Amino acid sequence: MLGFAALIGAIVLLDRGAEPEASPTDGTSTTDPAADATLDPLPTTIPEQYAAPPPASDSLDRDWDVTLTTNVGDITMVLHGADAPQAVANFVFLAREGFYDGTACHRLMPGALLQCGDPTATGTGGPGYTWGPIENAPEDDLYPAGTVAMARAGNDGESMGSQFFLVYADVPLPSDEAGGYSVFGEITGGMDILQQIGAGGVDPNSVGADGTGRPASDVIITGVEVE
Repeated sequence: MLGFAALIGAIVLLDRGAEPEASPTDGTSTTDPAADATLDPLPTTIPEQYAAPPPASDSLDRDWDVTLTTNVGDITMVLHGADAPQAVANFVFLAREGFYDGTACHRLMPGALLQCGDPTATGTGGPGYTWGPIENAPEDDLYPAGTVAMARAGNDGESMGSQFFLVYADVPLPSDEAGGYSVFGEITGGMDILQQIGAGGVDPNSVGADGTGRPASDVIITGVEVE
């Protein structure tokens, strides 16, 4: 990922007159699968929508072990409630509600990260609410391999919802006007699976101006176990 700007669902923010920059974003999609008849639609779900996020105190100021089961293998993570209480409470709540079950990881930034958590698989979906502010963003704008972080809309630190990204190679993500991205956990197993997904590249029919797009092979979350 070279020169990134913002990412919560799957968005590429472009500065007028500048080269396209890929970034983790929520609320906007860089590519519209429905606009390309050569693309089979990704699986979508219609989960319950909620009025408000859970309280940050639900993170219990502790670590949570998570198993993300996908059609290509399990990815395990540990979430740090003490470091990012709202992000962790949000993820644990949605996971236990089955919100992520059946959702597709809709955006791949080759050589950097995989973005998931949107039930519409477009980069614009969420749980019916947004939240903020940003928590636990790295001061140096560097996101090492293994990082689990929230995607968000560009320049809006109150726009986080359900979308998150999994970093499988060290990547710089420059802060925007709102800051960086909420880091709420780390990958503890399945990094080889993410690297294989990354090596497979982006579906050529879905590539946006920033080089991101759908993974060449569909990645579907079939269940999430939280302990």
